[in-house]
Amino acid sequence: MKRREFLKAAAVGAAGSTVAMPAVAQSLPSVKWRIASSFPKSLDTIYGGAEVFAKTLADITDNQFQCQVFAAGELVPPFQTVDAVQNNTVEATHTASYYFWGKDPTFALGCSVPFMLNTRQMNSWFHHGGGNDLLNEFYKGYNIHAIPCGNSGAQMGGWFRKEIKTPGDFQGVKMRISGFAGGVLTKLGLVPQQIAGGDIYPALERGTIDATEWVGPFDDEKLGFYKVAKYYYYPGWWEGTSCYHLMVNLGKWNELPKHYQAAVATAASHANLEMTAKYDARNPGAIRRLVQAGVELRPFSQEVMEACYKASNETYAELNAKNPAFKKIYDSLVAFRGEAYLWHQIAEYSYDTFMIRARARG
Repeated sequence: MKRREFLKAAAVGAAGSTVAMPAVAQSLPSVKWRIASSFPKSLDTIYGGAEVFAKTLADITDNQFQCQVFAAGELVPPFQTVDAVQNNTVEATHTASYYFWGKDPTFALGCSVPFMLNTRQMNSWFHHGGGNDLLNEFYKGYNIHAIPCGNSGAQMGGWFRKEIKTPGDFQGVKMRISGFAGGVLTKLGLVPQQIAGGDIYPALERGTIDATEWVGPFDDEKLGFYKVAKYYYYPGWWEGTSCYHLMVNLGKWNELPKHYQAAVATAASHANLEMTAKYDARNPGAIRRLVQAGVELRPFSQEVMEACYKASNETYAELNAKNPAFKKIYDSLVAFRGEAYLWHQIAEYSYDTFMIRARARG
């Protein structure tokens, strides 16, 4: 069965229909949405997540449900898309929820926070650990319904003009870093800067910032950071996964017939899988090219990792003490993390460790 026919069948099955697809198509209402992306078109994998979603949804509904995707800044500035959804200026945004942690730090928990779940664990928490329900209970207060719609996998630790050997080396560094992690690193003296993806390179080139993180080799190569910063660090401990969401105006979501809600969920699930698969396929070649171009690939030292872990836990404790919404979701994540790593250390970690060593031996 071709993918298009499978997706149609899945959506119709989810709606509980036994009517042949052509007859169903005749009865589908026409819906048109605008999706404001927080990403530029040049970042084809992240921005492309919304396009994959829109195309899949159109395929499922025989073009009766159409979404037009607008790149960052075309309709709405990248860090104002949630406001536009809340106010029904647009029906939906495709974004990283941690961009909006200034509204409430709880927003970050749906995307990525330091030293939390990896990609598979996060998807498991969303769908089988109550994560989606907990997040949407919170987002309801912002007139939003959110659906996972993309994931980059574990990210890199960023580009620096100087080496970071000890926690003290963060002191005074002006770094473009999104969301929650910037707040954590202020405890180590770093000065976080929030800059949209398309504006990072000129800021780094001019020296307005000293360092930046973005995603990983495939996107970072496109943005040219290796031309203006020598040291490329890993891992991005603040993003062991990075989840992107389709955030929909709650009224518009509730207006949809149940079978259209099922179609949206199916299309988003496909976009979620597609983005991770594409990054996993593209990053190996990109990291090779970057190293061949003279990039100095560096792991964060154990001393740096431990200091960042300590600062993260201090930040969590402070937020838990004053923000009940944050604590409720954080407690769920931490409980799920404990069980997830109990299992992963037995099978996944052991297998991957052996295979990585076998590859190194040739």
